[in-house]
Amino acid sequence: MATRSERRNLAYEAAVLYFVEQQTMEAIANKLGISRSTVSRLIASARDEGLVRISLHAPEEPRDSLSRRIEDLYDVDVTVVQVPGATTEIRRLERVAGVAGNLVGDVIEDKMMVGIAWGTTVSTISERLMPKRMSGVTIVQLNGAANPTTTGLPYVGEILGNFTRAFGAKAFPFPVPAFFDYAETRDLMWRERSIQVVRDIGRNADVAVFGVGSFTSPLPSHVYAGGYLSPEEVTELRRDGVVGDVCTVLLRADGTYEDIEINTRATGPTPAELARIPRRICAVAGAAKAPALAAVLRSGAVTDLVVDDECAAALLEVEKGGKAESDYGAWS
Repeated sequence: MATRSERRNLAYEAAVLYFVEQQTMEAIANKLGISRSTVSRLIASARDEGLVRISLHAPEEPRDSLSRRIEDLYDVDVTVVQVPGATTEIRRLERVAGVAGNLVGDVIEDKMMVGIAWGTTVSTISERLMPKRMSGVTIVQLNGAANPTTTGLPYVGEILGNFTRAFGAKAFPFPVPAFFDYAETRDLMWRERSIQVVRDIGRNADVAVFGVGSFTSPLPSHVYAGGYLSPEEVTELRRDGVVGDVCTVLLRADGTYEDIEINTRATGPTPAELARIPRRICAVAGAAKAPALAAVLRSGAVTDLVVDDECAAALLEVEKGGKAESDYGAWS
């Protein structure tokens, strides 16, 4: 029976023949003296163990393309994901998450600290990460996930687990609520050394990965669908001009957030705190998220944006004042 090292070497050889030399599985099987099914398993193993990484590079775009126009407006690096028009919102999210996952894998290097904010989008990204053999990578949860009805641990634990398995990393969960009931309680909790350790890692991260929460998305953001905010709180927030959140910090359409009461009880990093992290990868899918995305971009929280074509076009409409938030549907 082959040792693990021998099997890895064989998987690498099969991958080179398949991806580099463009040989068929039948030709590889004949060359290596194994069956076609074994070749298939070896190639899958090479990808799972990070021996193979696939990068996609979009063709150069004209200066007036969607991505270039957004880059000029917000001073961010933008990847616009083209999605067939006749598709579901879930499929649109999956396409964006796949591209974002590829970007995350390209950016992360040995000994980096990576902050992740839980949510529907980041959860989908975590399921599409390509394994990459890394050393000394740390994954830290940026915002708390508990609420009065759940600890949030199974949901966030799965996301953290996907990231740690993909990069051979260690994880630091953040075991606090998404929103404290009282600002004073949060202030006292921040003094605890065990909590300070996690917060310090998050503040000193090299990379942050997050989505955008929106009141109007057909695929409800987890913070609004998971019992974190009551209908009464949502109504009050909307009266105050809030359109969504980043890392569970609520923002108005103009990107302001400092004087919103619930943010004194929120546990996620503010846009100003995020801005201290060198690379901040934000992934967004669906035109309904355009008003919230505009707010997040105006806050300065993003350096790298992965967005689908419909949301990109809607974002430019929001910037021109062509559509109000209510044009994208109502929260329910």
